[in-house]
Amino acid sequence: MHGTGDEMGCPRDARRPFAVIFDVGNVLVDWQPDLLYRSLIPDDAVRAGFLAEVATKEWHFQHDAGRPFAETSAELIARHPDFAEAIAAWGPRFGEQVAPMPGMSAIVDALHAGGVPLYAITNFSHEFWPPFARDHAAIFDRFAGVVVSGAEKLVKPDAAIYRLALARFGLEPGEALFVDDREDNIAGAAKVGLHTHLFTGVEPLRQALLDYRLLDPDMPLSPKKERHA
Repeated sequence: MHGTGDEMGCPRDARRPFAVIFDVGNVLVDWQPDLLYRSLIPDDAVRAGFLAEVATKEWHFQHDAGRPFAETSAELIARHPDFAEAIAAWGPRFGEQVAPMPGMSAIVDALHAGGVPLYAITNFSHEFWPPFARDHAAIFDRFAGVVVSGAEKLVKPDAAIYRLALARFGLEPGEALFVDDREDNIAGAAKVGLHTHLFTGVEPLRQALLDYRLLDPDMPLSPKKERHA
């Protein structure tokens, strides 16, 4: 599904974007905390309980909003001392919660090769971002700019973070296609006038990029080794 503002369906030539703004987690990469905690908490039931009731995504989203991990982890350890070691690992080993998103390196490569300016707006901890970006430099070296929520203390889908990003990137809303896997973030972007695409997989994204004439139709998406750096 893609559209612009309140207008959904096929893009019009007069309003066709020339840049792409990506979300990061669950678009450019696959974020699954279980990837790290399989080794730290081998028992499936205990691990599921830990991720559902202790180190929840709601707890983690505090980092996206700019809270320091030292504070959030100390608070959580005080409430769940039996999981102290597992909680303490969340920040320093955050990169181990992430795997490549199949096919996305090829998409980024093709857009970059075609001269399409690439940007990102990510809900991400300002502390976790620098080592993560270094680990995935093969992707992010192609990006002209990234707005990190934790650094700005603004999070999607707040309109303010989209407006800040557009100003920083030097773009008007109609000049960019925003790609995100969350419907609330897509709705927030549409309200400020960005073209939008709800990410559900590489093939629907490829078709949207073709619809907007941002992608060369002859670009192959053959399987390739996804790169971390």
